[in-house]
Amino acid sequence: MADFEELLRGLAGNAFQRTRIANGWAGVPFTTKAELVADFAAHPPYGSNLTFPRARYTHFCQTSGTTGTPLAILDTPESWDWMLGNWQRIYRESGVLPGDAIYFAFSFGPFLGFWTAFEAAAKYGALCIPGGGLSSIARLRAMSAHRPRVLCCTPTYALHLAEVARKEGIEARVEKIIVAGEPGGSIPSVRERISAAWGGAEVLDHYGMTEVGPVAFQKDGALHIIEESYFAEVIDPVTLAPQPDGELGELVLTPLGRTAWPLLRYRTGDLVRRRGCALEGGILGRVDDMIVVRGVNIYPSAVDAVVCTVPGIAEYRVNVWKRSELTELSVEIESADAAAAAHLERALTEAFSLRIPVTLVEELPRFELKARRWRQG
Repeated sequence: MADFEELLRGLAGNAFQRTRIANGWAGVPFTTKAELVADFAAHPPYGSNLTFPRARYTHFCQTSGTTGTPLAILDTPESWDWMLGNWQRIYRESGVLPGDAIYFAFSFGPFLGFWTAFEAAAKYGALCIPGGGLSSIARLRAMSAHRPRVLCCTPTYALHLAEVARKEGIEARVEKIIVAGEPGGSIPSVRERISAAWGGAEVLDHYGMTEVGPVAFQKDGALHIIEESYFAEVIDPVTLAPQPDGELGELVLTPLGRTAWPLLRYRTGDLVRRRGCALEGGILGRVDDMIVVRGVNIYPSAVDAVVCTVPGIAEYRVNVWKRSELTELSVEIESADAAAAAHLERALTEAFSLRIPVTLVEELPRFELKARRWRQG
């Protein structure tokens, strides 16, 4: 409990957290994204979850806003360095070596993961090559010229880069690909597809959130929480009761070193199956992403896994709509193989015991950051 006691002492001046710690750790309620959104609305632009005076804060980041209003979050140098230390642990566990060249194939917007990964790699001793502001072709040419050992990007963008390289005839190779931002990196079929597209490169997943920082690294096929940095719990998302090891539940995190912008028992909304410090299969879905179709529970990550088993699909999109108050799904795919739609339709039927129509279209959007493949309509 020493870590908790130190954390709670450090939060004595935080208005947002003061009432949460009044009764000790056992009485601390969960923190939700909705509470943070309400606090930011009541105390713009940075909310009241600030432990120190505004002048102590030097780093700005912002959530993606994919699940609601973007939150602008501040960090002090001490909290920022704590997160960089977590990323250096991730690099060590991933087999990245000081002196390795790492290519960061993303735009440097106000997203925590980009900046912490980049700065941590520099402190770790790696050669950091930024790809911000460049087109996919320009990034591939830079990779061809500088020959990095490691590529960092989202799973979707790793596949897109490989597709562009093939079309443009650009020779770009890496030994390792660290992916984040989407659950695909922990899905074996997705990892295998990325690895094959990059000539057998090792694909490693990473998990983190802007709200809490870098959380986990991949090892032996599972995501491992950095236990010295996070107190992790798994709960039933309905009853809020603790879930035993091996049972599906919602991940709850308390960062132990980000005292400048702390969160106590933060409900991540991510579904996991935990055994010890390992999350089997990584992030299995989102509590609020599950869709019930004719009595069958379907998560986007499960659909993604099925799509990746069908060769030749360049991109896909899922349409969700209501018919007589019942939820229905259909899938659009982009593929040069005219038979791919029929193959995917059979695979979806086998996976979910449902007939989900699949149609072939000429072109679908590409994504550099988090893919938005599910469309309500």
